[in-house]
Parts: sequence; C-alpha cells; structure tokens
Amino acid sequence: MRGVSWLREKSYILSGIDWNVEAGEHWAIVGLNGSGKTTLLNMVTGYIFPSEGEVTVLGKKFGTYDLRELRKSIGWVSSSLMERLMTNEKVEDIILSGKFGSIGLYEHPSGTLRQRAADLMEQFGCMNLASRVYSTLSQGEKQKVLIARALMSSPRILILDEPCTGLDILARESLLTLIEEIGTAKNAPTLLYVSHHVEEILPVFTRTVLLRKGRIHSSGNSDGVLSRSNLTDFFERPVEIAWRKSRPWIHLLD
Repeated sequence: MRGVSWLREKSYILSGIDWNVEAGEHWAIVGLNGSGKTTLLNMVTGYIFPSEGEVTVLGKKFGTYDLRELRKSIGWVSSSLMERLMTNEKVEDIILSGKFGSIGLYEHPSGTLRQRAADLMEQFGCMNLASRVYSTLSQGEKQKVLIARALMSSPRILILDEPCTGLDILARESLLTLIEEIGTAKNAPTLLYVSHHVEEILPVFTRTVLLRKGRIHSSGNSDGVLSRSNLTDFFERPVEIAWRKSRPWIHLLD
C-alpha cells in the first residue's frame, strides 16, 4: 500500500497508509476498536478501493486485474463469515466449499478434494466432526472448521480476523497452537493476524503493525514495535510488558 486513504461520509477511516508485506513474512495487525483494522482487510481483499493511493496484492495492482481471480489466492477467516455460513450444513461440506469459494456446497467434489478435506480435518483434530451440523459445534470447533475451509484452496495469503473472539482460555491456546503450526509449515501462506489483544501475537508473527485512528502508529519487527515505550505511546497511558515464551503480555499501569 502506498499513500492509501479511504474516505466515507467526509471522514477518513484510513489515512496515509504505507505498508509493505514481503513474501514469507507473517504479520500481526493490532488496534483498538474502530482503529480501521477491518477496513484494511477489506482493502487487501479488494472489497473496497482506496479513495487515494495505490494497492498491489500478490503483484496485481488494483484497477488493472480481475479481483475475483485474486481473491482465489486469499483465505479469510472472520466472524462475519461465520454468521453467513448455513448453520445446517455439515462440517465436511463447509470445508469442501472453501475450494469453490461458495457459501454452501453446490459442486460435486472429486475424491482428491475429499481426501484433502479429510487431511485438514485430521491435522486440526476434528475428523470426528465431519458429519456434525455446523450449528452444533463449539466456538473453538467452528474456528478450526473455518480455517480448514480457508486452506482448502491452498491460498498464498491467509487472513485471520480476530479468530480467538469468544473463546475460553483453553480453546484460545489450542487455536493459537494450530495457527503457529500453520505458519511454520513448509510452503506456509503469508499470515495476517488481526487482533486487539497483544498477548495473541505468537513467535511466528515476527512483524507487527499498530493501527490507531485509521493511521499506522508504528510497524516493523515485533520485538521493537511491542516495546514498553512504544506501547505506552500507542495506548496513550503507561503500560508494562513482559515476554513469556516469546509472547508479549501487557498490563496497564495506574
């Protein structure tokens, strides 16, 4: 992104965004509610166009390429997608639908595709859920199914939009372990992990961008961006940060 801004109803939701993600990097995108995180994701996936500036994703410059084709290379896991899924669909069919980019399965998957879906369910420890109806799953199980669905098409970019929302601590840590495995696997997609919880930034996310009020506050190597002084400035109040097992844990100070 170069000089990207997005204007809505005479107000800038994003302003002056300069951001570069290299192949093989995994990024955490952190910001408080209303900071512009979701708008940034919609920009990456081409669902909204910048009011100013230019966007290039996977070498394709917006305005010169069919973004419907581009989206086939991007997996996106979000709570909004969860709400749109047919709740009476079987888990296996939901995962298979990821190959076709559809909400609901309307194709006849080949044996090869069914095997890939089975492999993903095995990897994520949810093979026993294959014939279960989606609406009967726990929140953590639903997130695993959505990630498996996103990986069906072997995307080059995988966006995880606040995937731990609504999870208890055990389910959260289980899901984060899975995400770490995905990011460290051979030929892993580039991960963009969105959260407003600093402690969810895993060691695999070596790069972090902090968004505040539609602008990039800071970006770069995670250990530098997530320093005590920088986070104190970002949150506009004193904080203390402790690193445990290469993960940052933040505490607000009085």
